[in-house]
Amino acid sequence: MSHQGSTAQARVGLYTAQERARRDATIWTPVQGVLAPVQFLVFLVSLGLVIRYLTTGEGYAIATGSIVVKTAVLYVIMITGAIWEKVVFGQYLLAPAFFWEDVFSFLVIGLHTAYLWALFSGALPPLSLMWLALAAYGAYVINAVQFVLKLRAARLQASALTEATA
Repeated sequence: MSHQGSTAQARVGLYTAQERARRDATIWTPVQGVLAPVQFLVFLVSLGLVIRYLTTGEGYAIATGSIVVKTAVLYVIMITGAIWEKVVFGQYLLAPAFFWEDVFSFLVIGLHTAYLWALFSGALPPLSLMWLALAAYGAYVINAVQFVLKLRAARLQASALTEATA
């Protein structure tokens, strides 16, 4: 089922009225709402472990395990986010409302995947792996900020619309 006809409807902020209704009705919205902070917490723990390894040389195995877990959580949120986008906007990724966030998500996924490839292939030594993880984490932070700013703007626009119609 395509939601292409909904784009002709007036867009208020990120969503048309139909897209907002689909967003509010789908289970994937609360799933994303739970996974995003979980991913952020996993990121914070892992970042601490990576920094610990880089500063002390200790804890390589636990830092590596935390990066693998962070990457797995990233894959889960990316897959469920694509499903959410399909339900709400009618396409799995690159819907106009989240186009640039999705494009940057590809960089984030690419860097995390490059880390896994380098880890499991032995292509990089431990120190280089940790720096690659930090690059992936830096991209993740930028991407997370993109999403937070976009969703905050949407919330403010929705509030303004509600106040204007009240």
